[in-house]
Amino acid sequence: MDESSGVGVLDKSIAILCALEAGPASLANLVSLTGLPRPTAHRLAVALERHRLVARDSEGRFVLGARLGELAAAGGEDRLIAVSGPVLAKLRDSTGDSTQLYRRQGDVRVCIAAAELPAGLRNTVPIGTQLPLTAGSAAQVLLAWEDADRLHRGVATAVFSAQTLARVRRQGWAESVAERQAGVASVSAPVRSPAGRVIAAVSVSGPIERLSRNPGRLHSRAVVAASEAITLGLQGP
Repeated sequence: MDESSGVGVLDKSIAILCALEAGPASLANLVSLTGLPRPTAHRLAVALERHRLVARDSEGRFVLGARLGELAAAGGEDRLIAVSGPVLAKLRDSTGDSTQLYRRQGDVRVCIAAAELPAGLRNTVPIGTQLPLTAGSAAQVLLAWEDADRLHRGVATAVFSAQTLARVRRQGWAESVAERQAGVASVSAPVRSPAGRVIAAVSVSGPIERLSRNPGRLHSRAVVAASEAITLGLQGP
């Protein structure tokens, strides 16, 4: 560990949480990532799970727990939401369409921030809306960089294919046309944590007659620039 507080059990627990920032990890992965002895890593991970700071996914791997988000909200600052607000507003103004930020929670994606058009024909997604990971450009982005097992489980019930997600990874953005909702098109790009993990998807969405059937041609550059701005903002002081 780079820094020590002098409280060994705390430092080791933080090492586990930091390791999980990169994504789900088995006990063997935690041992490798933290350098902790296997019994110590297991004991601390289970203790953190009891306090909901750590949870398990469907494969039994350790993941960051819901309590961390609750603590961030209680503290009045979810940095991802705080950083994204001005960026989403700027993206809305430059594209002339509604913008959203989605974060994966289990098997759904949740709209955690949005900038809507004040009037006119628009696609409105209220904050807190839960949508499936089976359709839409944001769903594609949130699945595209998952590990192989989770990716293939995801596409098993999705309207898009593994080939679509491979294209998303190559080009760095996704588009959808009437994939989740008739008459609506969207473009999305990944937001990454300081550790490089995809943690959210920024999107622009609106009626097909305005975004066309090739929405990426219109807005991919702006959406990617917005996602990069949010990613950069998360690395700030």
